[in-house]
Amino acid sequence: MNGFEIYKKMEDGVQAIYRSRLLTEIFLSLNESSRKLSQLREITGSTSQALIPKLRKLEADHLIETKGHEYFLTSAGKTVASGIADSFVIFWSINKFKHFWLKHYLEEIPIPLLKEIGCLYESEVLKDKGMKILNVYNNQLRMLKEADHIHCISSVVTEGYADSISERVKEIIPVELIVPLHVAEELKRSPYLEKIEALKNYENFKLMVTDEYIKVGLIVTDKHLSLNLYEKEGAEYDISTGLFSSDSKAIE
Repeated sequence: MNGFEIYKKMEDGVQAIYRSRLLTEIFLSLNESSRKLSQLREITGSTSQALIPKLRKLEADHLIETKGHEYFLTSAGKTVASGIADSFVIFWSINKFKHFWLKHYLEEIPIPLLKEIGCLYESEVLKDKGMKILNVYNNQLRMLKEADHIHCISSVVTEGYADSISERVKEIIPVELIVPLHVAEELKRSPYLEKIEALKNYENFKLMVTDEYIKVGLIVTDKHLSLNLYEKEGAEYDISTGLFSSDSKAIE
């Protein structure tokens, strides 16, 4: 049974949640923590007369329960509430950065990661413009300098990146770097070959090569995340526009 068939079978139940502002707000509120009726009144801006029938319906469906004077989500309720919260966060992230997503190539990002795109909602898109040339590049170098560990997928190579990574490796910062074949070939040439040779005895440095044609540039440290993608038009790597986040969910 596919998603559409499930929706048709569950249409009344699904629409009851998404069509009702009050039901949605109850789920989202209880997804954060248990609440008293007075707290739900304050959060939703509704009266007890409006809330109580909704709460009783959710109790009858075994999605919430009461302990003392507080309402809690059941295990099933937590699953439903998390799904509702995730769907709103995904829609928010898509809409907030819609120009970034529309301009860039997403097709080769693994589906499990695309399903987690909502985790990027507390991000910002930086661009090189006006006097701020190399704005994205310089922010990435700053990320590397501040990191206590570094994980990278790199579709391009520059001396600035190489020098920053070499410096951090020599400071015994753990670094893992994945590159596609065309970058690996570039690393065999000067000046990169000498830099790689100088790092070969450092156990905190791992360089891995994939034969997949990666169309993404990703830096994740303990403090920050940076994402660059290929442009849809012309299929060029876009180093001038990047998505940055310091949010713990994005980093995770």
